[in-house]
Amino acid sequence: MLAAGAGVRFGGPKALAREADGTPWVELAVRMLRTAGCDSVLVALGASAEEARGLVPPDADIVIVQDWPEGLSASLRAGLAAASVLSAEAVLITPVDTPDATPDAAARVISRAGTPFASALARAVYGGRPGHPVLIGREHWAVLVEALTGDSGAGAYLTAHGALGVECGDLWSGVDLDRR
Repeated sequence: MLAAGAGVRFGGPKALAREADGTPWVELAVRMLRTAGCDSVLVALGASAEEARGLVPPDADIVIVQDWPEGLSASLRAGLAAASVLSAEAVLITPVDTPDATPDAAARVISRAGTPFASALARAVYGGRPGHPVLIGREHWAVLVEALTGDSGAGAYLTAHGALGVECGDLWSGVDLDRR
């Protein structure tokens, strides 16, 4: 789960954001990933990492993104490096700023990604618009890391390599929250 950015448009790091009832977005994202079937959950923290650390549920592992000011690419690189020591065949990536994301959308992406997982590329789409979560098989990690720069994620790589689009618009909006 990507939560390392400063959240400039948002008015502060989204890793610190909470719902009106006080529930941290970080907790919601970890719960969503666990419910969808993820065995391990890694949370990439950068801006305000020490403060955000206390919001991460104990069943998730924290990855500190030292070069987080570089942008989204730094978070993805750090997360994939941490995932590479696990036995996982694939990662399911979601940003912290989708607190309304449903486990059903994540589970649908996982179930339709195809096998073997190690070579799979799939992403949720909402009315045909690419969104999250995104599933990336292990065979793609090294090449993807080399392609990442600045504040761009895996979108260009997924498009260039024909990632499967999994329609999830019937499950939720797919909207990430950039403003309070």
